This record gives sequence, structure tokens and C-alpha cells, in this order.
Amino acid sequence: MSEIKAKRTAKNSVFLDLFQNKSYLLKLYQALHPEDLTVTEDSLTDVTIENVLTDNLYNDLGFIVNNKLMILIEAQSTWTMNILVRVFLYLAQSYHEYFQRTSQNYYKSKKVKMPKPELYIIFTGNKGRKPDKISLSKEFFKGADIDIEVRAKVIYESSKDDIINQYIIFCKVLNEQTNLHGMTRTAVTETIRICKDRNVLSEYLLDREKEVVTIMMSLFDEEQIMKSFIKSERYEAAQDKVKEKAILMLNKGKISLDEIQIFFPELSYEEIEEVKAEVIQLA
Repeated sequence: MSEIKAKRTAKNSVFLDLFQNKSYLLKLYQALHPEDLTVTEDSLTDVTIENVLTDNLYNDLGFIVNNKLMILIEAQSTWTMNILVRVFLYLAQSYHEYFQRTSQNYYKSKKVKMPKPELYIIFTGNKGRKPDKISLSKEFFKGADIDIEVRAKVIYESSKDDIINQYIIFCKVLNEQTNLHGMTRTAVTETIRICKDRNVLSEYLLDREKEVVTIMMSLFDEEQIMKSFIKSERYEAAQDKVKEKAILMLNKGKISLDEIQIFFPELSYEEIEEVKAEVIQLA
């Protein structure tokens, strides 16, 4: 069966930009399977899919080699076992798209052919006492014998000099520089300079420095927009609660319309008018 490459989103992260390159993808596979000396770049089929159930940008990578479906999910420096849910959804979507690409119909009687899954999580924070392997049954169902199971190996920073470890170090340097300089171009250019000096992803960074700067600045902009949105949503939710309290006190006769500003100074003029209009409408 012929393989068809999955569609790519126009906007990438450094993680995806790095491993879209077949030479780096091969190095990644060799880091996971150093015993396999026969694989070439032509053996690798990139099947990274678009985001499952969301438009947000996640660092999820999939490729097929020697009838193995390799899925790598990046976890940022904040650790959560919910990453297993992401792995589970990504695996299901990957198989769904695989059957479509290979023209296999799982509603017919003929048994479909499936590549064997290998699931990995790359954690860019500190390991601490976190486990090397995690499973859905253990973390969410107290080890019960459930009808589905997802197990994933977790990769942390190590003493190895392979491309996975170099990527993790790159992320840690970036975190250090954003803590020093904020989400700025300076943080990005300093990260690139430091990593090139340390021979961390140096070939990639020398070749695609401008693209990396553009990618990171775009992601910074998105993160700032998201933070502003969340802050706005929280503010509006808090103000709604204040307005509800003001309406309740007015309806119970605890305060008058003229006293709203005195008891609820956090409400703006427009919000006070909204409260008055609602109380009058309910009267």
C-alpha cells in the first residue's frame, strides 16, 4: 500500500520545524532505536496530524517506519498526567487517518493492517521523581484491568548527546532566557547564541536561525494574546459575580439604587447602569 504524507499546518513550532527535516527525523529515530542500522531517510513517512479537537498548537509528532507508528508528544515544563489523554486521542486519530490513507475499511470483514504503536512523551522540565513510564489504567483507574490501555515512555534530559536531548536542552535554555528577558526577541537570539556555543542543535540553528526567530516570536505573540484573553475572561466573570451580588442586595432592599457605587466601587458606570436596568426590569 502506498503511503500519502499527511497535510501540514502552515504554522509550526520549533519541535515540528526541526523534525520535518528527514535528516533530523532519522536522528530522532536512531536515538530511540540505536540497534536498527538499516533505516534510511526514505524509510520514514511523516504522518504528523493536525490538532485533535482543538485549534491550539501542540508539539505532537507522528511518523511510520518499518511498520511501527512512532508518536512523540511534547510536554512543556508543567507536568500533568492529562498528557496521557492527549496521547490516547492522538493515537486514535492517527490510526483513523492511516486507514483512510491506505484505503482500508474497518467496517468490512477483512482484517485491516495496523502499524505497531510506540508512544513517547518528551518532557522539557526537570525530572525530579517523575516516572519513566506512565499508563492510563494506573493513573486514571487505580491500576484496574480496563478495556483500553495506553502506555507511554517518558524522555527527560540526560547525559546523552542525541538530538532529543539537545532539543530538551534548547527548551531549558529558552526558559532561562525568557525568565531573564521576557518573551522578547532578545530571549530568542540569546537562546540561539548560547545553544550554538554549546553545540546544541547547532547545525539546525545555523541553517534556520531566521526561521527559528520568526517561529518563536509568533508563538510569543500567540501566548500573550491567550494570556490577555484569559485575563479578560476572568475579569468579566468576577465582575458578573459582583453585579449579581448588587442585584441581590437591591432586590432584598439592603441598598438603594443610589448606593450601588458606595457598596460596589469596583463596578464601572456602564456596569452600574446595567444593574439598575435589570433591577427595574425585574421590579
